[in-house]
This record gives sequence, structure tokens and C-alpha cells, in this order.
Amino acid sequence: MDTWEPTLSTGPLLGIAVAAIAIILIMVIWWKVHAFVTLTIVSALTALAAGIPLDGVVPTMTSGFGSTLGSVALLVGLGAMIGRLVETSGGAKSLADALVRLFGEDKAPLALGVASLIMGFPIFFDAGLMVMLPVIFAVARRLDGPVLAYGIPAAGAFSVMHVFLPPHPGPVAASEFYGADLGLILIIGLIVALPTWYLSSYRFGLRLGGKYPYRIDEAITGSLVSDVELPQNPASPKAVISLLIVPMVLIFGNTGLNTLGTAGIIDPGATWAKFFIFLGQTPIALLITAIAAMMVLGLRRGEDKNAIEKTMESSLGPICSVVLITGAGGMFGGVLRTSGIGDALADSMSGLGIPVILACYLIAVALRLAQGSATVALTTAAALMVPAVETGGFTEIQLVLITLATAAGSVFASHVNDSGFWLVGRLMGMDVATTLRTWTINQALISFIGFVFVLLIYGITALA
Repeated sequence: MDTWEPTLSTGPLLGIAVAAIAIILIMVIWWKVHAFVTLTIVSALTALAAGIPLDGVVPTMTSGFGSTLGSVALLVGLGAMIGRLVETSGGAKSLADALVRLFGEDKAPLALGVASLIMGFPIFFDAGLMVMLPVIFAVARRLDGPVLAYGIPAAGAFSVMHVFLPPHPGPVAASEFYGADLGLILIIGLIVALPTWYLSSYRFGLRLGGKYPYRIDEAITGSLVSDVELPQNPASPKAVISLLIVPMVLIFGNTGLNTLGTAGIIDPGATWAKFFIFLGQTPIALLITAIAAMMVLGLRRGEDKNAIEKTMESSLGPICSVVLITGAGGMFGGVLRTSGIGDALADSMSGLGIPVILACYLIAVALRLAQGSATVALTTAAALMVPAVETGGFTEIQLVLITLATAAGSVFASHVNDSGFWLVGRLMGMDVATTLRTWTINQALISFIGFVFVLLIYGITALA
């Protein structure tokens, strides 16, 4: 497989991609075939249709599946345990009550979104969402409101921060390709990200809550604990907030030290730096948080050790489906990447003769739609457009805006070939059709609105 190269031209490859996505939608929505089985079947058929050798089909599938599980399973598993402890200790309800008292019932979605924006600065999308879910569910149940009105503002906040701002890997890698200043990307990225989130996730989330007014009956971390079952000595909001800050601080330390090392300010090879970088790797940060949750939400409240173990065990059963389906989504995306579909589409668009900033956006959009991963779309589009950017004579500010335009394109319209699509849909209890009407549109809005703000700033700098 290391020496195999795609043999089909752009037209047939794009036809295969469109047909594969159509088959997934038909099988899941109309034929009601389980998403895990569907994605596995279509991944195999797509690999065969694209000409991947027979002896390479299964390795290609398992490589995409395994690489996705490697990052997702640990995060979702540990996040589910933390979430279950937060919920059963009464901490989620305590924090939800505090948020409602502080911001008012009408502003609860805004409060959750702002909290997610803050957490999303250092924490990756899936890890942050898993940690926030119990609070989102508790607020939704506390106010008996529609889940999407609280969930979409929070999930959209993590998405916006992940795609536009360093130290997340996509914008950092793109800045290196284009030679853009990371500090300016952080400043201008915030100027773009915050209004983009407000329009695409907060306002849109409120609208979705009115259109899809279903309530939360069961959390992904297990059956929701009724108010009667909650402990007499619930965990305080302060304890829950302290726990939520732990992974944020650790991960921020990791990314901050890596950034300082890249800039030559510190020696990343120093023992102390390696130690703190290790502590801030997302799985380790969540593991430390889980241990802290056992102590703060369990032992310190007088909970029996066996009860704590059973609580954490009960969190794993409901997430098995989520983990497998998310891995299968990564499998499908991996097959599409190996088949050359994304590269063929990007190559066909790179010679259209349009402005560089628009070309960067459109190529990132095409790659996102073709293979699913926002980070892969962003880094690949940036690598493809380096020659055009280098010969364009752009100013420092314009290079930053070109980077952000590429980032905006990379988040466009998450759908069935994106593992995040399955993660969000299943975590929030949505079927595929509803996920397409909500999360996919949310991601398209983040992309389009973010790009509009980038173009506005680009135009202003051109006139200055």
C-alpha cells in the first residue's frame, strides 16, 4: 500500500465519492441499517471502486478506524467517566442552578456558550464537548428546555475555537505553511471567531431549539439521575468548576510550552518542559481530571469506593455505540483520503484563476467535503496553495487573513464522512437526518460567516 498510487482521474473519483455518500444516507435514513455496519460496508465498497488493491482494502480501513479510535476512544471514555461523576454527585445540577441564577433562564444558552468558548481555547473539540455535556444536559433538564438550544451554542463554540485559533493544530500548521504570524492569527482570529460563533451557533442554536423542541431523556453517560436520586450533600458549583479548569490548565500548559519551544524562547527538550508537555497531552489531562473527580466528587463526599467504581463503570456502556460509529466515520474518511479523491478535487480547483484568498477557501471546502477531517482539509489546502501565496506579495496582515480564510473553508458542512458528525449527533441523541439539518448547517454557517468576516477585514486592509 505504501507504493500504490491512485489510477482514476478526477471525474470518476468524484463520482465514487458522491455515490458513496448517497448510499450511506439511503442505508441509514431509509433502510434503517445501523450506522456502524453502513459505514463499514460503504468503506469497503469505496476502496474497491477506487481501485485500491484487494490486499490493501482491509489495512486501509483498519488504519483509518484505528487512528480515529486512538484519539477518540480515550477522550470519550475518560470524558464519560468524568461526566457521570459530575452528574451523580449532584454537581451538574448544582452548577446548572448557579448558572440559571446568575444569568437568568433566558441567557442560559449564552452562559453555556461563553463557558465553552473559554474552555475551547486550549481544549480540543471532542474532549471539551465530553466534559461539558453533563452541565448542558443538567441545564436543559433544569429548565425543561430543548436540548439543541443549549447544545448547539456549546458545541459550536468548541468548533469555532478549534478551527480558527492557535494553539489548535490546524491554524498552527497553516501559519507555518504560509509564513503567517501566530500572534496576529490569535488576535484577528478572535475578532473573526466571536461574532461568527454568536451568529452561527448561539442565534442559530436558539432557532433550532424552537424548530426541534425535543427534551433530553437519556444522557450519553447513562440514564439521567432523577432529582429524588440525587445525594443529600451534592457537590458544589465551585468543586465542579475547579474540576473543569484542571484539563484546561494542563492542556494550555502543553500547547503554550510547544508554542514557546517552536519560537525558540524555551528549550522543549529540557526535562521540566517535557514533563509539563506530557501532563498536558489531552488523554493524560483527562486521566488526571478523572482521578481528581473520584477524589473530590466521590471520596471527599463520603462515597463508598465500590459505589464510585460502579458509577464509572455505568458510564462506559452507553458510549460504546458512539465510539464505534465515530471510528467507522474515521474509517470512511481514511478510505477517501487514500483513494486520492480529496487530492484530485483540490488539484482540479487550484488552476481556476480566482483570487488567492477565495481559492484557499474553496479548496479547503472541497477537501473538507471530500474527506471529512477539518484539520486535514486545512493543512492540505495550505500546503497546496503555498506557491500561489509565496508569489502573491502579500502583507503580514493579508497572510494572516489568508490563513483564516483557509481555516474557514476547512470547517464547511460536516457530514457522514466526518467522525465529528457522528460524535455530535449520537451524543445529543439525534438521528442522521436531524444531524444533517442541524449540525451540518451549523458548520456550514461557521464556515460562510467566518469567511465573510475575513473578507471584510481583508477589504479594509486593502483600502488602508
